[in-house]
Amino acid sequence: MWEYTDKVKEHFLNPRNVGTIENADGTGEVGSLACGDALTLTLKIDDEVITDARFKTFGCASAIASSSALTEMIKGKTVAEAEKITNEDIADFLGGLPKEKMHCSVMGREALEAAIANYRGVVLPMAEGEVVCECFGVTDLEIIRAIKESNLRSVEEITNFTKAGGGCGKCQDRLEEILRATHAKSLTQIKAPEKTRRLTNIQKIKLIEDALEREIRPALRKDGGDIELVDVDGDFVIVSLRGACGSCKKSQTTLKEYVEKKLREQVLDTLIVEEGK
Repeated sequence: MWEYTDKVKEHFLNPRNVGTIENADGTGEVGSLACGDALTLTLKIDDEVITDARFKTFGCASAIASSSALTEMIKGKTVAEAEKITNEDIADFLGGLPKEKMHCSVMGREALEAAIANYRGVVLPMAEGEVVCECFGVTDLEIIRAIKESNLRSVEEITNFTKAGGGCGKCQDRLEEILRATHAKSLTQIKAPEKTRRLTNIQKIKLIEDALEREIRPALRKDGGDIELVDVDGDFVIVSLRGACGSCKKSQTTLKEYVEKKLREQVLDTLIVEEGK
């Protein structure tokens, strides 16, 4: 059984802004009843400000809670502000979602994008991709986007975020292929001749600092912590954990393993992380 936060339960049991806006300025429809999840989001927009938002959804508790939370998040915001909202923002607003239910927050974000596109009279590029998962109608462009935005590392995670592969399973090999290709492309864009021992120490330090800034530090700061690079000696990376991370002794091993795993993925697979002061 999944564990839900009190805020998820509250928005599920007492959902806000249920219904449809008559003569809506923007309408977004995602999913389908045949796939098990469907969401319709309607917006009232006055002078580029979202003055009202309503939803109708068919789905689980997480789908209802995510939709309800989304409407609360966007009311009063400008369209430009609202379109910056991510699925992670929706999940964070609810105090977190079970990893198997992250696709519900993704569905909310997609409905918002569709409603804004409808308001502007444009076609979303995601709709023009190749359908990879026929069970849930998920395209390759949607899968690639989820991999990049949420740093997905397995087919299971792709299923959690997009539902692709969660039906008959025939697309599993294709999902693995897209996963590998997306990460391979990302690595070539970092320039590293790079994941080899031919890296100079300066190159290695630069790549480590980039990985810390781009991915590791933002993740730690969500929990009130931080990390600083102390030194790099060959394959040994000495770091200092600060704030909440540095004070929680029980989490030290877990955090060290997390940082080491990320640096091995992003920089060099022989790196060893140690904690310094």
